[in-house]
Amino acid sequence: MPKRAPLVEQVTPVYGMFGQIPFVHMSMQAHDHLRKGCLHWVRITEKEVFMKKLLTLVLAVTTLALIGCGGGADKSSGGSDAKAEKVVKVGASPVPHAEILEVIKPELEKEGVKLEIVEFNDYVQPNLATNDKEIDANFFQHEPYLKNFVTEHPELKLVNVLGVHVEPMGIYSHKIKNINELKDGAQVSIPSDPTNGGRALLLLERAGLLKLKDGVGAAATVQDVVDNPKKLNFKEIEAPQLPRTLDDVDISVINTNWAMQADLVPTRDALFMEDKTSPYVNILVVREGDEKRPEIQALMKALHSEAVKNFINEKYKGAIIPAF
Repeated sequence: MPKRAPLVEQVTPVYGMFGQIPFVHMSMQAHDHLRKGCLHWVRITEKEVFMKKLLTLVLAVTTLALIGCGGGADKSSGGSDAKAEKVVKVGASPVPHAEILEVIKPELEKEGVKLEIVEFNDYVQPNLATNDKEIDANFFQHEPYLKNFVTEHPELKLVNVLGVHVEPMGIYSHKIKNINELKDGAQVSIPSDPTNGGRALLLLERAGLLKLKDGVGAAATVQDVVDNPKKLNFKEIEAPQLPRTLDDVDISVINTNWAMQADLVPTRDALFMEDKTSPYVNILVVREGDEKRPEIQALMKALHSEAVKNFINEKYKGAIIPAF
């Protein structure tokens, strides 16, 4: 099939009083078609070109304005939502602290606060992460532990802002059913950190198994045992690992959170427990200066709600006790 010649050879801009207009150079074939009536010549005046350009310009400006307003509205709305929703990250041990925090998520969402729970399985990293601003707060420890930790790490600027619950420490065993069955020379595992170690020794003293130096209190160490009639042998183990020692020792003194994580039920399985007068209230800890942050205030309010109190009482049935 022969190649068709173009009808238009060139379009040249020509300037008139209304601006630039096109001048069309037609091919010979186009002239022939025009002569035979196959094409119709349409004459466009300068004014018509100008009006079309003006209309196009107006439409373009209007479209841009609408897009700009729409985009601005979306951006403003998005920015407003982002500003309204504040995120607070809280480090916690899995049981019961993370479980308690889960309860308050819906309430905090109503306040425009998104709660993110970061679980830890040790007693060191949560405080370091809080101080380093990796998380906003932590919920896993009691006041004596915090004080001792800050004494050992004076660079940390952490404060207790709220007491939530008490986790009575207990004495557990896989080998005996009653504390009176404990034999001479028995192996006893206790927490290796100073505050919980001292707490464990105080509990063993209350159970009548030993006597500590007068006035030593929660700062007690194994060296402060002045009377050990059963000649107990102490093994100091990191607190999270204590449940794993139950098959190797005669008794173990375990924090409630780690006991529960190992499927022990304190009110059923403990041979001896702290009572409700325990001073070891578990606390919410934040960086110094963050106490008045709105999202921290909302967190504190939610943790002292009736919903939390009811959850603790119903879920843990005396193994954990609300402190408010």
